[in-house]
Formats: sequence, C-alpha cells, structure tokens
Amino acid sequence: MLSWRSDVYSRHQRKFQVLYALSDVLLVLLAFVVAFVVRLQLPLEREFDVIPPVRLLLVLFAAGSNIILSNALQIYRNVESLSTLQIITRTFRHVIITLLGLIVLEFSLRLNLSRPFFALFAFNQWWMLAAGRIIAKRYAGTWRKRFNQPIYVMVAGTGEAAVQVARQLEGASAFGFRFEGFFQLPSEPDPGVIALSRPYPVHPISSLRNFLERKVLDEIVFAVGHSDLPPLQDVFLECDEEGIRTRIALNQFPHVNSEMYLETLGAIPLLTFSATPHDELRLLVKRVLDLVVATSGLVLLGPLLLITALAVKISSPGPVIFRQERCGLNGRRFTLYKFRSMVRNAESLRASLEHLNEKSTVFKIRNDPRLTPIGRLLRRTSIDELPQLWNVLKGDMSLVGPRPPIASEVENYARWQRRRLRMRPGLTCLWAVEGRDRLDFDTMMRKDLQYIDNWSLALDVRILLLTIPVVLTGKGAN
Repeated sequence: MLSWRSDVYSRHQRKFQVLYALSDVLLVLLAFVVAFVVRLQLPLEREFDVIPPVRLLLVLFAAGSNIILSNALQIYRNVESLSTLQIITRTFRHVIITLLGLIVLEFSLRLNLSRPFFALFAFNQWWMLAAGRIIAKRYAGTWRKRFNQPIYVMVAGTGEAAVQVARQLEGASAFGFRFEGFFQLPSEPDPGVIALSRPYPVHPISSLRNFLERKVLDEIVFAVGHSDLPPLQDVFLECDEEGIRTRIALNQFPHVNSEMYLETLGAIPLLTFSATPHDELRLLVKRVLDLVVATSGLVLLGPLLLITALAVKISSPGPVIFRQERCGLNGRRFTLYKFRSMVRNAESLRASLEHLNEKSTVFKIRNDPRLTPIGRLLRRTSIDELPQLWNVLKGDMSLVGPRPPIASEVENYARWQRRRLRMRPGLTCLWAVEGRDRLDFDTMMRKDLQYIDNWSLALDVRILLLTIPVVLTGKGAN
C-alpha cells in the first residue's frame, strides 16, 4: 500500500494543522481565564484563588493534552470532512480525558483546587474548541485557496499507473495541486490526449526543455515501468538542473500490506516496505502512555492486587503468580505474569484434556475443569491479567496490541498469521472487545491484522475505553 498520497498531502496540510493547534492553545487559555473570572464571582463559601505557577501548569497541561488527543483522534487532519456532530462529540471526548488528567494532576500534587472551577474550565474548553473547529470547517477551503500557492504538476508516462496518479492529482486541487497533462516516453504510443475529468494534452518527453520555456512547471511524477527508468537519466538530470522536483510513483509494486517510504543509510537512499506501523513519534507517544497508565494502574490498584494475591494463596496450594514464556515483538521471548487461576499441576493435566479443545491452534476449553473457584472469578473479570501491567512497564507488552501467544502456538501459525508478531503484544486487543472468546481462531487473527493495518493512537484509546464495559460485564469470557 503506497503512502504517496497521504504523505504528499500531509505536507500541505501540516501548516494548517499547526494553525489549528495554536488556535487551540489560545482557546484553552481563554477558557481558563473565563472559568477563573466566573468562579471568583460565584457566591460560594470557600475562598478561591490559584497562584500564578499553578495557573501556568494547568493551562500548559490542558493545552498539551488537547493537542495530543486532537491529533490522536485526527481532528486536525479531518476537520473539513467531519460532521458538526462528530466535531462536538470528539471534542467532548478528549476534553473529558483532559479533565480526568487534570484531576489526577491535582490529586498527585495536592493542589486542593475548586471543583466548580474544574467543571467550568472543562465546559468552556468543550464549547470553545468545538465552536472554533466548526468555524474552521466552514472556512478552511477558502483559507486554503488563499494561502496555498498553486503547484503545477505533470505526469511522465501514459499507461494505467500514470492514469491512476493523474486521477489522484486531479482530486488534490484543494491542496493546491494543478494537474497540467502527460509526458509521453519514446517507448509508448502517442495517445493524442487522455480524457479524465477533462481531456489532457500529451507531450513527448523530448520536448521538456521547450515546454519549460513556455509553461510554469513545479513537479513531474514519473509513473513508468522499471525498464523505462535507465533511459530517463538525462531527463532526471535536466529536471535537477532546472530545479524541478521529481517523484517516482511505485504503485506497480505488489506489496499489498506494506507502506513504502524513503529513508537514508548515511548517504545511501533506501526504499523501505513496512507492513507494520513505523511512525517513531506516534510509537513513542504510545510507549509514554503505556508507562504512565501502567505506573498509575499499579499504584491505584495496589490494594486490589494485594487482596487478589491473598485470595489466590488461601484458596488453593501453589504460587500466587503464574509465569509462562510467551512470544513478544518479532518473536522475542519474555516471561508473562498472571495471577494463578488454575490448580498447581494444570500444565501436566493438559494432555488428558486435549480432546475437549474447542479451537484450532490455541488450547481453549469452556468451563475448564482445571480452574479453581477463585480462578474462575478472576478469569471472568480479567483480574488475573492485572500483573501484566508489570510486563507493560518493562516493555515486553503494551496496553493495546495482539495478545502474546505461546511458542507452540506460533509454530502452528499459517504464514499470513505470523505478521501479528510484528507489533508489541498487548493487555487488550481488538477481538477482545468484538467477541472475545466466542470468536474462532482465524477471526481472532484477522482482527489482530486489522488492528495492525489501521493502527492509530485514537484506535488504542477506543479499544481501551471499550475494554472497560467488556471486563465489568464479563461478556464473552470463558
């Protein structure tokens, strides 16, 4: 899957995304000031004030959280395509998350601030940010046309690949692209004109220099076969001398699941194919969120972890924590931790229960007889998985990702299923909130690959939020 469209467009979108982020900072500051002034005027018994350093901390935290979450929910990128209702609901969602973060911050630093002030601050953020984005949606097209300088582009090649690129360029007029026509290679027949939304002229590539003397041209996209590239070296050199940006379309490569991007190894350019997420910045944000949530979870759930450990210890003989080797990122082995939910000799009993297995590849039995009474409750509520927060903290796992398999399962994977190992395993996953143990093995695998192919920070947040009611109700658990 070639990412040329999204990457090229994003460079032209980025300046508007920066403007949206800056406007959010100003609106959050305005929301704070209004909330502060209104709270001062409220006739409440408790005296209210916030010292300047704390004011700055609250504004910076709220502004930073809103920007990160807005970017994760792709509001900045898609503000024009979102409906008014979507803008309102998505803004409400990240403002609530920001509010929860502010409450945790206040609790951690013992700021002892006014609850009505927090409510006013959150409400003001919601309606001000939503209103600002609705206005941006209304006028973004006009702003883009005014501030985006036209970029005149031609396509070299007249085959199907070239026509595909041309259609994309036609649809990119809102981003400033102006598609002007085609250059015909010596090896191609002369089609005269090529009709898309309108007829486009076709010029011989040999007339490039004369064409540049008569027309403004900013870029050429070469949509040609591999064998056509070597004879075009002089054309690339001529474009370089003229200062014309050149691109090579690679939509003829058969990498169905891969994204293509260019990197450099020293001075050596490398064309990279990646079938898994590779955005280092977003992956870093994912890791930071893992560390923050895992640390907070271990601290806040400490009493529950202690009570569970005591219950496991008292209810049946054996260790409190069950340790098992699992396969992590790219097949790396690590030790996974769980509260023990089965009898001590559960592994040795597995062979005698193979005939009851309900799934292919993985071993799964409904109402497994090896479960202890307390273990059955732990499984249904997923409390037995909580020690894996330590795995998340160590970096073996993430909060969201494909569940970590055991080595014997991986040995039986079909080739297409092995790609699920190319992302860090998680505490929860897509199939866990869309069916859980009721799904067959192949469906679970396809859900994992669907998650990998569509991964975003917003998807992680969505899965985490959907996991809560699933765990509380025990829906789909065996």
